[in-house]
Amino acid sequence: MHATLLLLCHILLSSPQFPAITGSATSLVGTDSRSGSDHLALISFKSDIYDDPSRALSSWDNKSLHFCQWKGVTCGSRHPERVIALDLPSFGLAGTISSSIANLTFLRRLSLQENQLHGSIPQDLGHLRRLVRLNLSLNSLEGQIPSSLGNCRHLISVDLGNNRLKGQVPHELGLLPQLMVLILRWNKLTGIPPSFTNLSSLGQLDLLDNRITGGIPPWIGNLSSVVYLDLGTNPLSGGIPSSLCHLQSLSAFGLVQTQLSGMIPPCLYNLSSIHILSLGFNNLSGTIPSHIGSTLPHLMWLDMASNQFTGLIPSSLSNASGLNHIQLQKNNLQGKIPDNLGALQNLLFVTLFSNQLEAKEADGWSFLTSLTNCSELLVLDIGDNNLAGVLPNSLSNLSTYLEFLDLMGNQISGSLPSDIGNLQNLGMLVMDSNHLTSNIPASLGNLNVLHELFMSDNIFSGQIPPSLGNISQLNKLSLAGNMLSGSIPTQLGNCTNLQLLDLSYNRLTGAIPIEILSLSSLSEGLYLSHNALHAFLPSEIGKLINVNNLDVSKNRLYGEIPDSIGECVVLVKLYMSDNFFEGVIPTSLANLKGLQFLDLSSNNLSGRIPGYLQIFHSLQLLNLSFNSFEGEVPLDGVFANMSAFSLIGNRKICGGIPELRLPPCSSAQPHGKKHRASISVVIITVANGVLGLTLILFFIILYWTQKSRKRRPSMASMGTELIRVSYHELVKATDGFSSANLIGVGSFGSVYKGVMEWDGEKIVAIKILNLQQQGASRTFIAECEALRSIRHRNLVKIITACSSVDFRGNDFKALVLEFMENGSLEQWLHPEVNERCPMRNLNLEQRVSIAIDVASALDYLHHHSPVPIVHCDLKPSNILLDDDMTAHVSDFGQAKFLSGSTDSFSISASLVAIKGSVGYIAPGLSLDSVPSQGQEISE
Repeated sequence: MHATLLLLCHILLSSPQFPAITGSATSLVGTDSRSGSDHLALISFKSDIYDDPSRALSSWDNKSLHFCQWKGVTCGSRHPERVIALDLPSFGLAGTISSSIANLTFLRRLSLQENQLHGSIPQDLGHLRRLVRLNLSLNSLEGQIPSSLGNCRHLISVDLGNNRLKGQVPHELGLLPQLMVLILRWNKLTGIPPSFTNLSSLGQLDLLDNRITGGIPPWIGNLSSVVYLDLGTNPLSGGIPSSLCHLQSLSAFGLVQTQLSGMIPPCLYNLSSIHILSLGFNNLSGTIPSHIGSTLPHLMWLDMASNQFTGLIPSSLSNASGLNHIQLQKNNLQGKIPDNLGALQNLLFVTLFSNQLEAKEADGWSFLTSLTNCSELLVLDIGDNNLAGVLPNSLSNLSTYLEFLDLMGNQISGSLPSDIGNLQNLGMLVMDSNHLTSNIPASLGNLNVLHELFMSDNIFSGQIPPSLGNISQLNKLSLAGNMLSGSIPTQLGNCTNLQLLDLSYNRLTGAIPIEILSLSSLSEGLYLSHNALHAFLPSEIGKLINVNNLDVSKNRLYGEIPDSIGECVVLVKLYMSDNFFEGVIPTSLANLKGLQFLDLSSNNLSGRIPGYLQIFHSLQLLNLSFNSFEGEVPLDGVFANMSAFSLIGNRKICGGIPELRLPPCSSAQPHGKKHRASISVVIITVANGVLGLTLILFFIILYWTQKSRKRRPSMASMGTELIRVSYHELVKATDGFSSANLIGVGSFGSVYKGVMEWDGEKIVAIKILNLQQQGASRTFIAECEALRSIRHRNLVKIITACSSVDFRGNDFKALVLEFMENGSLEQWLHPEVNERCPMRNLNLEQRVSIAIDVASALDYLHHHSPVPIVHCDLKPSNILLDDDMTAHVSDFGQAKFLSGSTDSFSISASLVAIKGSVGYIAPGLSLDSVPSQGQEISE
C-alpha cells in the first residue's frame, strides 16, 4: 500500500502542471515593500497560539534573530524581507489561526497541518492572491470553508481534510482554474455544488468520509485531468455514472464502503491509466470482465471485496504484471482459481475467502503450485470456499515471506506436508474445519514466529508433537475436534506466551501436566473437555491466575476439587461436569465472585450447597445436578430464578423457592423467618440509636448485600478469540468518526461510540490513538501489553485492536473496548453546568460500591496479575461505570510493570519519571522530583 501511494505521489508531483515551490518568487513578484507588515503579521499569528509543546516557536522570541530566520518561515530571494512560505506542520500547536496572516501578501505556501488548531478558517485568507498551496488538514477547525478562497487564483493544492468543517463546499472554488489537488475528507460537509464542473484542471479530488448524500454527481466526469478520485466511506446511493469513463488520466479510483449498487459501467474497465481500483464493501453486482487484465495493464491494486459479483475470476489478471493486491473476498465467485497467477511476480496479497470457488481434482489445485513462483507473497486467504481433494505438497514451497495462510472451512483431504516448517515467517496458520488426516507434522515446531495455530475440526490422529513447545511466541493453539491420542506434551509448558489452549474433543489420556497449569499467561481459556484424562486435578490449577475460561468437563478426573482453585480469581466460566470429583465444594470458591457460568454436575460431590453462591451477582447459570448434595437450598441470587440453575438428581436437598417443589427443611427455622428476624434486629438497633463504627459497618454490608441481589447479570463472553477488525469497519461503526459519536478526548487520542455488526449489533467504545502526539505509539503498545494478559471483572475489557493504515496510507491504531453505559465517575462527581442531561447524584451505597470495585481492581493489578502493574494515572475520568453502576478501571496508556519478589517490589527505572495527571499524582512524591518547567508531565 505504501509503495502504491508513493507511486501516486510521484505521478502527481512529477507533472509539469504541478510546479515546485522554492525560495524564489520570480513568477509572482509584487511591488509591495512593506516588510514590516510581515513581521507584525507573524507576531500576531504567534499571539493566538496558546500552547507550543514542542517549542517550535521558541526562535520567534529571539529579538536578535531576523524573522526570516525563524523556524518555519521562508523569505523570497528577490524580496528577502517578504515571507513566501510558513511551514509549521506536526508541532502540536494549539490555538486559532489569526486573520492577520492575510497580511503576508507574498505568501505562496501555508502548511499548518497536524496541529491542534481550532476555530474557523479566516475569510481574510482570500487576500493571499499569490497562494499556491494551502494545507490545514488534521486539526479541529470548524465553521464553513471560506468562499474568499476563490480569489486565490494561483491555488494548485488545497487540503482541509480531517477537520470539523460543515456546510456546502463554496461554489467560488470553481473559479480556481489551476486547482489540481482538493482534499476535504473527514469533515461534515453537506454536498458538492454543481460549480465543480468548472474545475477542468483538477488533478486530485478527495472527499473521503464526509456527509455527502445522494449519488455520485455525473459532472465529476468533466474533471478531465483528475488523477486520483476517492469518494469512499460516504452514504452514496445509486450506481456508478458512466460519465466517469471520461476521466482518461485517472490513476486511482476509490469508492470503498459506500451504498452503491448496480453494475460497473463497462467503459470504466477501458481506462488503461488506472493503477488502483478499490470498490470494496458495496452492493455492486455483475461479473468481472474476462479482459480486465488486458484493458487495465497498469493495475496494481484490485479490491472488489464484499459485493455481489458472480462468475469466474478472470485469468487475464496475469497480464497486469504489476498487480500486487487481489482482494475479491465475500462475493459469489465460482469456478477454479486461475492457474497463471504465478506470473505476477510482485503479488503480495491474495484474499479470496467466502466465495464458491472450487477445486475437485489435482488440476484444480494447480493455482497453488503456480503461486510458489510469487516469491514476495505475504498473505494467502482462500478459506470458506468449496475447495476439495488432496492438499498438494507444493504448499510448503510457497514464499518464505508468507505471514498469513488460511484454508479453513473447505473440504480439503490428505495430510499437511511434512516440511511445512519451511514457511519460516508464518505468523498465522488456519486449517480449521477440513478433512485433513494423518499426524500433525513435527516440523511445525520450526515456525519460530508463529503466533496463532488453528487446526481444529479435522481428522488428525496420533500424538501432539512435543516440538510445538519450541514455538516460544505462540499465543493461541487450537487442536480441538480431532482424533489425537496419548498424553498432553509437557513441552507445551515452554510456550510462556500462550493465551489460549484448546485440546477438547480428542482422545487424550493421562494427567493434566503441571507445566500447562503453571502457564500464568493463559487468559482466554484452557479447554480440555471431552477427552479421557484420568488423574487427580493438581493443586497447580491455582497458578492459572489470569484464565477467564476453564473447561475440564467430560473426562475421568477424580479426587477432591483443589482449594487452590480459589486463586483463579478472574474466572468467568468454570466447567467441571461429568467427572468423578468428590467431597465438598471448597470454601475458596467464594473468591470467584466474577463467575458467570458454573457447572459441577454429574460428579460425586456432597455436603451443603454453599450459601455464598447466592451473592455471586454475575452468575447466570449454575448446574449442580446429579451429585449428592444435602440440606437447605438457598433462596436468593441465582437460586431465585428457576431457569438459571439446576439441582435435579440430588435426593437429600430441601427448601428453596416453591417452584422446586422440594420438601421443607424440618431441622432449622425457616429461612424467611430468620430473614425477618434479622431485619427486626436491625430496626430495633437503629431505633435505640446505636451509632458509631459498628452501625456504619453494618450499613455498608447491608447495602452491599442488597446491591448484589438487585444487579442484573452481565452479558457472558461470546467467544474467546479476538475478532479481526479492519479500519473500514471502524469507520462504518462510528459513522465516519462522527462528532455525534465522540464521547471523550484525551492527550493521546479520542474515544468514539460505535456499533459493530457482530452477530447482530454490539455497542462498543473505540479508542483512536493520535499518532501525531509524541508518545502515542508507546501508549498503544503499553495499553495492549497491559490488557493482553490481565482479566478482572473491574477492568475494562479489550475486545480487539486494530493496527492498520487509513485511506491515505497513514498508520492507524485503535482499541475496541466494552462500552460503559453510565460514562465516567468524573461525570457523576463533577457534572458540567451546561449539561442537558438531568443532574445525577451518587448515593452512599453507590459510592461505597464504586470504592470497593476500584480497590478490587488495584489489588488484582498489584498482587494477582502475571506481572505486577501500576496504573500510574488513576483518576475519576479513568473509572467507567456500566449499566449496573459497577466500576471498571480503564486507560492503561501510562501503566508500568514492576519487578521484584512477592513480598516487596522494586520500582523499575521507567518509574523514576513522574507519570499521571496533575492533581492526581501520588502525594508521596517529593517536590524535588517534580519536573522543572519545560519537562513533560504525561496526562
